[in-house]
Amino acid sequence: MLALRTMQPLDATDLRLLLALAEDSTRSAVALAAVLGLSRNTVQSRLAGLERKGAFLPFERRISTAALGYPLMAFVHVHVHQPSLARITEELAALPEVAEAHGLTGDADILLRVVAADAEDLFRINKQILAIGGVQRCDTNLAMGELIPLRAAPLLRRGAGLPPVPPVPPSSDRGRDRREQGPATAKAGPA
Repeated sequence: MLALRTMQPLDATDLRLLLALAEDSTRSAVALAAVLGLSRNTVQSRLAGLERKGAFLPFERRISTAALGYPLMAFVHVHVHQPSLARITEELAALPEVAEAHGLTGDADILLRVVAADAEDLFRINKQILAIGGVQRCDTNLAMGELIPLRAAPLLRRGAGLPPVPPVPPSSDRGRDRREQGPATAKAGPA
């Protein structure tokens, strides 16, 4: 069954603590205390409270599926017969390559994030999805690259009243400005 996750609001100290963890998740409670100007006991108590409130996602979400041999990622919009949604969701969950599923409004009913070893593997997975009773059709979109990774730091900074960090310019040639391109691209002016 679909459920919205809600939690109690976090105060500025909780947000600063989460931001420090987002910047370096390997920091100990002692290191966090030093960075934030808090006592170790306060940090430990806050971390336990954040855990109880559901602020931390499972560690499993940090594991790279590419490192597991599934470098291909696709987003699949699944159109279903609505009365069968619960059963279809259970059958989709049984497919190991379905990394994530979300209920949607709009044209499609479910959005899947699917991982595959290669294009042939993705074709096999699509056939398995289409074979589930009540699935009417799938629209599959191959992810060509991650442009903005999943992030929470900008929201944490805003909530803690901190200024935003300026974006880092893209590393591709398309993002370079004229100063980086050098004199070969400069236009000649009148002499």
